[in-house]
Amino acid sequence: MTSASPSLQSPVAPAVDRSALADLSQETLALTRRLFLQLARRPSTLVAGVLQPLIWLVLFGALFAKAPAGLLPDGLSYGRFLGAGVIVFTAFSAALNAGLPVMFDREFGFLNRLLVAPLRSRSSIVLASVLYITALSLVQSLAIMVTAWALGYGWPGGAGLLLVLAVLLLLVFAVTGLSLGLAFALPGHIELIAVIFVANLPLLFASTALAPISFMPTWLGWLAALNPLTFAIEPIRAAYAGQFSLSAVVLHAPYGELTAATCLLVLAVLAAGLFLLIRPLLDRKLA
Repeated sequence: MTSASPSLQSPVAPAVDRSALADLSQETLALTRRLFLQLARRPSTLVAGVLQPLIWLVLFGALFAKAPAGLLPDGLSYGRFLGAGVIVFTAFSAALNAGLPVMFDREFGFLNRLLVAPLRSRSSIVLASVLYITALSLVQSLAIMVTAWALGYGWPGGAGLLLVLAVLLLLVFAVTGLSLGLAFALPGHIELIAVIFVANLPLLFASTALAPISFMPTWLGWLAALNPLTFAIEPIRAAYAGQFSLSAVVLHAPYGELTAATCLLVLAVLAAGLFLLIRPLLDRKLA
């Protein structure tokens, strides 16, 4: 009887794992659906999130349309140069706001109801926010890309489109993790909104979204070369310039030249590092 027990019990573990995975998927989809229902009831959030970067793209593209020929690398028009920056900044802004729904759930008591509910895994709360923000960011970015194409600023092509998708996913995962950590660490939504406002514009201007590093003073060039937004912008900009290759140099930083593959690696390490950093906080708050 003793020798037969392992063979009788061995199919149980995979069955339990499949059941846990199915429950986690069901809970995550239900919570994600709730976030999209909230968006459907307040579509102004999505409309404003799309219109603001489109206005930036149109107005800044027109404002610098007659920029000197030597200002931008490879003879790019300013509209095409700006497009990559607007795409990345839009995804960044959406991901930075990811903690707001969780913060409001905390303040209105809904999060406490979730924590006492018979959830199979409370990780579904975090996964739902990640899925929701990722989908929202991709919709906004696609709208910008289509508008940029309509304005004559080009299209990244098939392989370039995959690169854009990979870059945006890594950036969104990283910033969403940071925002969720802030949502659990800060005392209220006023403090979170303050952090969002303080972080947004400095990170935009201290990146290569609006101007190349060669155009910046030395100190600002160093900041831009260390800014995570720059590591996302430059591979996308190379894809729009028709120079898609993981081995191609896309960033000429003060400390050296970086390829598209290196930029993707930096973003991947950043995303993994931020999630590992906030995981103890999430485990403690969701326990």
